[in-house]
Amino acid sequence: MLYAVVDIETTGGHASANGITEVAINIHDGNEIVESYTTLINPKQPIPVYITALTGIDDQMLMNAPTFDDVALQIYQLLNDKVFVAHNVNFDYSFLKHHLAASGYDLQCKKLCTVRLSRKLIPGKSSYSLGKLCTALQIPIQNRHRAAGDADATSILFNLLLEYDQEGIIAEMLKKTSKEQVLPPHLDKASILRLPDRPGVYYFKDSKGKIIYVGKAKNLKKRVTSHFTGNTPNRQRQDFLRTIHHVDHVICGTELMALILEANEIKRLWPENNRAMKRYEHKYDLYVFEDQNGYLRLAIDKHKKNNNALQSFNSLLEGYNFLNQLITKYQLCAKLCYLQKTATKCYAHENGQCFGACSGIETVAVYNKKLNAALTDVQNQQPSFALVDEGRKEHEFSCLVVENGKFYGMGYFTDKNYLSDGLATVKNDLSTYQSNSYILNLILNYAEQYPQKLYKL
Repeated sequence: MLYAVVDIETTGGHASANGITEVAINIHDGNEIVESYTTLINPKQPIPVYITALTGIDDQMLMNAPTFDDVALQIYQLLNDKVFVAHNVNFDYSFLKHHLAASGYDLQCKKLCTVRLSRKLIPGKSSYSLGKLCTALQIPIQNRHRAAGDADATSILFNLLLEYDQEGIIAEMLKKTSKEQVLPPHLDKASILRLPDRPGVYYFKDSKGKIIYVGKAKNLKKRVTSHFTGNTPNRQRQDFLRTIHHVDHVICGTELMALILEANEIKRLWPENNRAMKRYEHKYDLYVFEDQNGYLRLAIDKHKKNNNALQSFNSLLEGYNFLNQLITKYQLCAKLCYLQKTATKCYAHENGQCFGACSGIETVAVYNKKLNAALTDVQNQQPSFALVDEGRKEHEFSCLVVENGKFYGMGYFTDKNYLSDGLATVKNDLSTYQSNSYILNLILNYAEQYPQKLYKL
């Protein structure tokens, strides 16, 4: 078996928008280096000042260097079908695979990360960065942060790891089914193997234990592993993978409960890598208030946090249509509902649809009685029910409660007859969660799909 021990220098941290400035490859036969290759590369873009400060490579040095296209075939022939070895292998591999693909070559290699391998074979080190690891193991590094110097140091480290591997760990890591082929350098494989094949919510954490991403899964093990497959070269994904050090999880009885918990946890924790769910809120609400003359007034307005809305809508048109239905049914005043802007009485007063609340003809008591009837109608349209489904383990059931059209909470119990004790008793044993139109729509769609799981309360 031949190994290609690789190090590269680049203009930045992700392959899709940055170039390679230097490549070093040591072909290793499992005993020693049998061939070496190194070259500077003109990336056809300026070298950032901080990269020059780190590596010493500047625009002048690369002016007459070959472009990647010029050396792509040679690099491909050196790497293809070898075991690709590097310190933080996904970084080097993603760059070379991306740029080789742009030159017309499909790189296919098994990968071996010396960071992950060092953690297994040389445990207990305070740091597994190449520089600090080499210092601890007395491995000399010439030309630190240059491709050839770092590749040579990685080759010496790899020799040492080959000697330490008395239990076939490298062979195990190179199996196609091994998680070691895809996991980020700092994430322990054991934490993935411990994940159950159950619905739930997972939490990615950084080196300090801070939660950086929350996700839901129908199958926790499969979903978490799927984050690490492929070699997408964009900056967002590469930066994200490099920061993952730990994964925790919470098992849920059903995928629906996982979806709800995920939505609430994202709102509670606000992780930096969750974007789509942060932006989700219904846009408009129906509110009621009393004006200075004592008339109750309905209004459609933009969603406001911590305000008690009667009903929520995803669009202004949806809200207006709903309000117009109430106006027609209960002969309310369109002007007092902010659907007409007139200097005097509303247009509907002319045709008898409005009885003059807008001009003081209809008394407060009479008008408010009609509007309260409309409010009762709105409230009666809001369902109250429980969804009873599978639990997290045998002989356990999950319970999810909607009260007056709003999600109240969810939890677990062992006796289905518990629901016969009434809503107040059931609510006492549930964990409460925030409700929004996204969560409510999930629940209503699920109840419609599985009516046999629905219990009216």
